Amino acid sequence: MQWNVGEAGRPQVVAHRGASDVNAEHTLGAYVAALDAGADALECDVRLTADGHLVCVHDRRVDRTANAKGLVSTMDLAQLDELDFASWKNPWADLDEEAPDLDLETRKVLTLERLMQAVADYDRPVDIAIETKHPTRYTGLVERRLVDLLDSFGWTGKDSPARVMSFSWMALNRVKKLAPEVETVLLVDRAYTFPVTRKLVGDTWIAGPDIDLIRDNPRFVRKLRRAGRRIHVWTVNTSEDLDLCVELGVEAVITDKPGAALGHLRRGV
Repeated sequence: MQWNVGEAGRPQVVAHRGASDVNAEHTLGAYVAALDAGADALECDVRLTADGHLVCVHDRRVDRTANAKGLVSTMDLAQLDELDFASWKNPWADLDEEAPDLDLETRKVLTLERLMQAVADYDRPVDIAIETKHPTRYTGLVERRLVDLLDSFGWTGKDSPARVMSFSWMALNRVKKLAPEVETVLLVDRAYTFPVTRKLVGDTWIAGPDIDLIRDNPRFVRKLRRAGRRIHVWTVNTSEDLDLCVELGVEAVITDKPGAALGHLRRGV
């Protein structure tokens, strides 16, 4: 696949849950801000609601990011749609007389379909990295729903702007069986994880280590690179970490600060 990268010589900049340093994560407002900042790609986590909709929510529960409590998997989309998923980020916004009027649509729960439509409609190419969260009561139904949605957009071929990520190699195997040409990223937070699962995953699967692992064990990354493995790293938020990723030949960096990351990388190009 030809990655959507604006300039040669730098990694793809992927907005982690949108521009989540300044906007509430996983809201439409966060993703619009990331696109405005020039992000090459958007990253999201998805969970399945009780009535079968994929929504962009990281945690099993909505308690941290919404004005309510409950499990995503036991709530219908209509219930989630009544919640405010943005006020936690700036709880005093209503008291700021100089703040712009709030757009309630950018504060609601974001469905994956709505985010994908935003990517499809944008005026330049944008990739999307979708992480399926496990364990979940719905197990393989998550990946089946996801592939169905990708297929409805025509995004299951080699030219798809979408890739699927997970810590679960079984989940990614399900994706590969349903949509063999969709690219997959096995997320890794411990150095021993990838060698243990290496025989179970395809040669084309992308390695997705976290930045702590990269800092602590750069030899692990160099070994993967020598083996021809492509590497996407999360969550890269400092100039020092960006420089390390460039030095190690990382293909994509997932960051809370897409604007700042692009500025730093462009200065180094």
